[in-house]
Amino acid sequence: MSALTRRRFLSITACMALAGSTRHHAPAPPVTWRGTALGADVSITLDGPEHLTRPLLARARLEIEAYEARFSLFRADSELVRLNRQGHLPDLDARWRDLLALSDRLHRETGGLFDPTIQPLWLAHATGGDVSAAQALVGWTRVTLPTTTRRGLRLGAGQALSFNGIAQGAATDAVKRLLQEAGLTRVMVDIGETATLGGPWRLGLSDPTHGLFTTVDLSGSALAVSSPGALSLSRDADHILHPTRRSMARWSSVAVVARDAAIADGLSTAACFMSQSELRSCAQRLGQINRIVLLDRAGRTETLQSSA
Repeated sequence: MSALTRRRFLSITACMALAGSTRHHAPAPPVTWRGTALGADVSITLDGPEHLTRPLLARARLEIEAYEARFSLFRADSELVRLNRQGHLPDLDARWRDLLALSDRLHRETGGLFDPTIQPLWLAHATGGDVSAAQALVGWTRVTLPTTTRRGLRLGAGQALSFNGIAQGAATDAVKRLLQEAGLTRVMVDIGETATLGGPWRLGLSDPTHGLFTTVDLSGSALAVSSPGALSLSRDADHILHPTRRSMARWSSVAVVARDAAIADGLSTAACFMSQSELRSCAQRLGQINRIVLLDRAGRTETLQSSA
């Protein structure tokens, strides 16, 4: 099972360029924290005056911990693990409600290809379970979502959720907002997905089969990349699965540049099974999508540019 529990090394790097500030500070060594979040090793480095960086570092760690405590499948005591075990959560905070609302929107706009109820199917492929029985459990519309008069969340019988296709993006956005509100103007946050302030930041994108396939420049925008072949669950299934049928992904990698990392994260996951025309229509409906780079299984790239 080592292939199923591999960890990635992710980082947050921010320099203390404070909005509206002309004060010059003496050079100070950067402060760094290393830990884990949402199944990945994470490093946070803040470069600037220590009296500013240390409190911000503590706040960033708390924000990451908040998402880990709610949405991690890697922690036995997370709220998501508890939900999957007992089938319901009686009360939800703002982070839960926001993530559920965005998940619901992505499910609608991708024609059901983004579906957090994929978890039983993922486990069946990964552990040699009954794939047909697990596929019958997939269905976001069977989840009872919170409303203005109902605060809780309830799953259909046998269902389980995974937010691995969106939670890292949501945590990335949250840390970026925290640093922006503190006055930073040049930031790159990477917690599985990437969000930036200032720029341009140039990033090279790599595919597990074809290697480096393009570069993107980010300026106050976010990036998510999904590569189905990065992890194989079984001989005939990659780790990104179609929710309703047994079919391999259309693309070797999909990169989405958008305003927010969470929506880029969710769309890049669903886009692995979408045609170019479907993606153009979906991006137009979602809004805030700047660019989509598609790498096919032969190593050819196609770029869909926003018309906005």
